[in-house]
Amino acid sequence: MLEELKDIIKGEISSDEKELSVYSRDASIFEIEPQLVVKPKDTEDIKNLVKWVAGNKASNQELSLTARSGGTDMTGGVLNDSIILDFTAHFDRVLEVGDNYAITEPGVFYRDFEKETLKKNLLLPSYPASRETCTVGGMVANDSGGEKSLRYGKTENYVEELNVVLSDGEEYVLKALTFEELEQKKFQNNFEGEIYRKMHDLLESNYELILKAKPNVSKNSAGYALWNIYRSDQYSHSKFNLAQLFIGAQGTLGLITKIKFRLIKPKKYSRLLIIFLKDLKSLGEVVNMVNKSEPESFESYDDHTFKLAIKILPDLIKRMGIIAMFKFIPDIRAILTGGIPKMVMLVEFTDNEERELMDKMKKCQKDVSDRFGVKTIITKNDADAQKYWIIRRESFNLLRKHVQGKKTAPFIDDVIVRPEYLPEFLPKLNAILDRYKNYMVYTISGHPGDGNFHVIPLMDLSDEKSKQIIPELSEKVYNLVLEYHGSITAEHNDGLIRTPYLEKMYGSEVYKLFEKTKQIFDPKNIFNPRKKVGSDMNYAMEHINLDN
Repeated sequence: MLEELKDIIKGEISSDEKELSVYSRDASIFEIEPQLVVKPKDTEDIKNLVKWVAGNKASNQELSLTARSGGTDMTGGVLNDSIILDFTAHFDRVLEVGDNYAITEPGVFYRDFEKETLKKNLLLPSYPASRETCTVGGMVANDSGGEKSLRYGKTENYVEELNVVLSDGEEYVLKALTFEELEQKKFQNNFEGEIYRKMHDLLESNYELILKAKPNVSKNSAGYALWNIYRSDQYSHSKFNLAQLFIGAQGTLGLITKIKFRLIKPKKYSRLLIIFLKDLKSLGEVVNMVNKSEPESFESYDDHTFKLAIKILPDLIKRMGIIAMFKFIPDIRAILTGGIPKMVMLVEFTDNEERELMDKMKKCQKDVSDRFGVKTIITKNDADAQKYWIIRRESFNLLRKHVQGKKTAPFIDDVIVRPEYLPEFLPKLNAILDRYKNYMVYTISGHPGDGNFHVIPLMDLSDEKSKQIIPELSEKVYNLVLEYHGSITAEHNDGLIRTPYLEKMYGSEVYKLFEKTKQIFDPKNIFNPRKKVGSDMNYAMEHINLDN
């Protein structure tokens, strides 16, 4: 296989055991070693590779291609036992930044992409917490969201066009189409025409079922976003857009070679309102009141996180600096005197006028304080806000260093329910998690403004009992999420860990539509198998990385 590919690929190809080992892991609990790693030089390399795999699939059913860039995926979504395509080596250029858009290759790290866009005072606001290590291609593949998603939404709102190589080995442009343009596509006598005909028929024949299947939450990455193809809103003025299907598909339908993003101008001023919530009884009302003030972001961490932050003050001092830490100590004393809050909430406000910003913040602060009697703080500047952001953003990484014999185990890490359900939902979630406290350490943080919370336990997965907790606890947590009409993943996607639960979430009829969608785009199962469809929990459990 290696020698054959060297004849058709200009980029690097490796079967070195050390390199394969690097690509056998991502940020998930899984480990799967590939046979080869290919770093395609250009689009022609990708097209040739797809054609070669398709041509050899009959004699080797295990042949497949999985796109990879930053490797920050927490679901096993970029792992594969066949061929991995690393896009960071050569597909790493920002091609153009215009007045309100940018055209880029998928292997560009977001941190580098942002440096280029900020030169024109433009921003892609859907960046996730892994902004320093993730790539823009990964953001599209996972339909990423993060701190600013409350106001600006997820990556799906900012993709205008995608260049993709499909399973016939040819490159196409996916973008919003008018119905006249759709009919022209359907009339084509080629693979692209076939896809448009079949997908249009699938949507038309199951339109009501698809609309009903869409989770009633503000963010969702579970399954294929069939309901977004007919999207018609402020972000897309047309009626049919297959690019929306590719967003969040985790590379299971084809390979992205180029992306055109719509960008926004960030606001000039930013300040942070801190809310210390004593209990969760008023959580729903607090969230509702704060959301009416239209904050840019609305983050939180729970009492578990805060207690752990206090325990690991030396490391926090290294991150904050000693001066910032001393400034933080009075806040800690006040909290300890009044009792550790059940939840610390970080509400970020932005505006182009500083006076309007402060007026808005003070009103929100007064409304929350007067109505609920909670302690609140408005940060003085960016440096003052940073000490709170560090605990939100870094506490988990710090925790991982301080817990011996356990490793990160993201398997129930991204649940979402509507905010009004949180006062009921969160205590029930904690009650479920607390039953397993002998086997794991956990914290809960997330985005209360849209009801999205991240639970990432630390566990000893070499212990068989701890390992078996994964399907058992997943089932209980997801049953609770579905009881409250939520989604099992808001931002992090399905991968190996949540694909087995998609039929439970959507029902067999909708799941069959997911399978049909995969079949239409990828009839030979070339692209990233066992993600979105075609996997089960047994396969996932067999590939858990047991090393701590």
